[in-house]
Amino acid sequence: MNGAQALIHTLVDHGVDTCFMNPGTSEMHFVAALDDVTAMHSVLALFEGVATGAADGYARMAGRPAATLLHLGPGLGNGLANLHNARRANSPVVNIVGDHATTHRQYDAPLQSDIETVARNVSLFVRTSESTARLSGDALDALAAATGPPGSVATLILPADVSWSDGGMVAGPRPTPTDQLVGARGAAPVEDVLNAIAAALRSGEPAAILIGGRACSGKTLDTVADIATSTGAKLLAETFPARLERGAGRPPVERLAYLAEFTAMQLEGIRHLVLVDAKSPVSFFAYPGKPSDLVPEGCTVHVVAGPSDDVGAAVAALAALLDVASGTAPRQEARTPARPIGPLTATAVCEALGILLPEGAIVSDEGNTSGLFAAGSTAGAPPHDWLCLTGGAIGQGLPVAVGAAVASPGRRVVALEADGSAMYTLQAWWTMARESLDVTTVILNNHSYAVLNMELDRVGAESPGPRARDMLDLRRPDIDFVHLAAGMGLHAARAETAEEFTDELARALATPGPSVVEAVIPSLL
Repeated sequence: MNGAQALIHTLVDHGVDTCFMNPGTSEMHFVAALDDVTAMHSVLALFEGVATGAADGYARMAGRPAATLLHLGPGLGNGLANLHNARRANSPVVNIVGDHATTHRQYDAPLQSDIETVARNVSLFVRTSESTARLSGDALDALAAATGPPGSVATLILPADVSWSDGGMVAGPRPTPTDQLVGARGAAPVEDVLNAIAAALRSGEPAAILIGGRACSGKTLDTVADIATSTGAKLLAETFPARLERGAGRPPVERLAYLAEFTAMQLEGIRHLVLVDAKSPVSFFAYPGKPSDLVPEGCTVHVVAGPSDDVGAAVAALAALLDVASGTAPRQEARTPARPIGPLTATAVCEALGILLPEGAIVSDEGNTSGLFAAGSTAGAPPHDWLCLTGGAIGQGLPVAVGAAVASPGRRVVALEADGSAMYTLQAWWTMARESLDVTTVILNNHSYAVLNMELDRVGAESPGPRARDMLDLRRPDIDFVHLAAGMGLHAARAETAEEFTDELARALATPGPSVVEAVIPSLL
């Protein structure tokens, strides 16, 4: 058995049975071994950023890692932006990055690079495997690091000769299993800390509970909502949670605003800010004359549990201290917006989505400025999951939709996608078609980088003129998303009125496989 065969067997045996890949010469033995290990579901991407973003989306929905297979340092570099987002989402990802054979390094071939340095930007664990016999053990170490908690990106660098050489061995189980769900273990809650937080929530002073990560779904979300209701605390979620369960029958959760001024309004007067698997709020960027730290003056920050902790146990223990009854919190009522009519606007697109979003849907949200109204319009839709742009590196929406669809067969995925962001990773459409994934892409086409027009004014740039504005304009020529999608094998349609959009979205959601609905809308800014 060669190294590649042993590696794939080891990954599959320990719960990693999906690999998103864009391989090159150094990875050909791994590719060849796929015929020997048919349990590994291999998904081809035409760009490394699609592979890495798909691994992120897969992890968010499956709760366990996928692998990526990338070609040398430049291939890893091409996937870096979406690995940044995965790191911010605490998504478990195992990168397998091919390298030149150990005997070839001395020649400084054209594709030679310092892969470890590139990987350290986004990876908690980085290792170059130097021995075929030890390769599977290295893989288990990478998997343990990726699984956490917290979930993280781990990068295993695989020299070509380590892959092709005989002597590979499949690694057996270890005393601590590494194939369990992310967050199923972690540091136990500290009693004194929880007592202090319970006292703060009982004090009668204005309090808010800010949730992120694992607190945004399942029983933990329900319990946190019960705590907030019982104590009168305001319940908030991070601006961009990795995965938020929402919709009718689930606790309603208000997300922190993107703009710091609005966040300040949400937190005004709060004396106790309680964090549950969330970070203390800061401004997304620095702005002249405006604060970066958004915690109100005089507010005490308390941490119930962080990424390395057993969040579920900590929340349950806090609820017990507060004697909170299960089911105390209100649930979102079912609500359907009125059917939009007339000119197509961003608001009309979001209203149509609120009408048509099916139960169990997964929304990969990279709608940016034009998607601002989507959360409100879909609040009363049937229960669904919402996946956000955790790290702010655009080009996430379509790849994350790919991974979410692979992880969740039978569920409809909606990629709510801004026009500028879509162009970063448009190759994801080809993978959707190749894999026959049930993904409906809604392109919000306002012909501009609208968010940057807003930021241009907010950062205090003096009197931006036509040349500056032109750098944020996506016309000349207009992008024809319908033909781009059709060229990659997807059914696509363009809508220019609210009625056309609603009809096309209904048709797309009811049709198996991937499709695109382009919504031509005016810019909000």
